[in-house]
Amino acid sequence: MIRIKARAPTARGAALPTLWGAVVIGYKFGCPLAQQDGLGARIVTSAVFFAVGTGLIIHVRRALLRELRQAHRVAGAAQSVLLRPLPPRLDGLNVAAAQLSADRGATVGGDLYEAVATEHGVRVVMGDVRGHGLAALGTVAAVLGSFREAAHDEADLPCVLRRLERAHARHLRERSRADHPSSGQDPGPPVAEEFVTVLLLEIARDGRVRALNCGHPWPYLLSGTRVRPLTRADPLPPLGPFPLPAELEAHLCGHLLPGDLLVLFTDGAEDARDARGRFFPLPTALREAVRDHPVTAQTVLRTVFTALRQHTAGRPTDDVAVLVLRNDRGRPRLCLGARDGDVSGSARRA
Repeated sequence: MIRIKARAPTARGAALPTLWGAVVIGYKFGCPLAQQDGLGARIVTSAVFFAVGTGLIIHVRRALLRELRQAHRVAGAAQSVLLRPLPPRLDGLNVAAAQLSADRGATVGGDLYEAVATEHGVRVVMGDVRGHGLAALGTVAAVLGSFREAAHDEADLPCVLRRLERAHARHLRERSRADHPSSGQDPGPPVAEEFVTVLLLEIARDGRVRALNCGHPWPYLLSGTRVRPLTRADPLPPLGPFPLPAELEAHLCGHLLPGDLLVLFTDGAEDARDARGRFFPLPTALREAVRDHPVTAQTVLRTVFTALRQHTAGRPTDDVAVLVLRNDRGRPRLCLGARDGDVSGSARRA
C-alpha cells in the first residue's frame, strides 16, 4: 500500500511560533503597559495579541500549503509511475491514451489502464477503482502490478483475471491490517463498497478479440465510419463484492480488422453532464472523429477530449480515462502530424 508520511516539524519551522510566544509572554509579564487597566493600555494589548495571532495563522497556513504541495507532488509522481506512458505503437497497433481530471488540483485518481505485447497477443486492461485519493491509488498499484506480470505468465485470459482478483483481495486484507493493527484478528472478507471494475482484452495477431468484463463499460468498435459497441454481452460483477465464477471463459468479440479502432473508456466519459443535465453523447463524438476516415488513434483521442471539455464547460464531475487502439497491421501507416504526436501514447492528464 502506498502511503505519504507527513514530515516532522523542523527546528526552523518551530522557531517562529516559539519566538512569537516568547514576545507575548514577555509583553504580558514584562511590559508595564500590559499591567495597566486604562483604555489605551487595553487597546495596545489587544493590538499586540491580534498581531501575534494573525502571524501564527499565516505561518500555519503557509506550512499546511507546503505540506499539501509536497503531498500532491509525491502522489503525482507515484501515479505517473503506475500509469506509465504507453508507446505510440505496440505490435502493429497504433496506441493513444490520456486522462482528464474532474478536479484541477487533483493528482491521484482511481482510473487504470495498461497495454502490453505478449506472445499471446496484445493484452489490455482498463479499470476504475471506486473512490479517489491514496486508497484508490493503492488499489491501482495492486491491480496494475498483477496485470503486468500475469499478462506475460498466463496463457489463458481467464487466468489473468483470477490473478487480478487475488491481488485485489490481498491488497484489501493488507490494508485492513494496516488500518487496524491492534485488533490482533485476521480481517474478514472485503466489504461490498471496496470494488474495482476491470475490462480485459486480448488482440491476437490475426485480429481476433477476446474479452473478459467485470462491471466495466464495453469499448466501442470504429470500423470505417461506423460506431458500435464491441459486444452487448452482460458483464460479470466488479472485482471485490463477489468471487468470480468457478468456470470462466473469455468472450470472443470478433475481429479488429486493419484500419479498425477500439475505444476503451471509464464511465466518467458517458456519465459526464452539461449544465442542463444531459449526458455526454460519446458515440456522436466518435462518429465525428471518424467522419474523415481514415484517422489515427491520436486524432480520435483528441476529438473526444475536445468534445468532452465543450460539453462540460471544462468542469467534468468525474475523472475520465480513454485508450484508443488502431489496427495498423498489414496496411501502410498513417503519417502522425505534430498535433497528433502531442497525445501519442500519452499517460498524462489531458
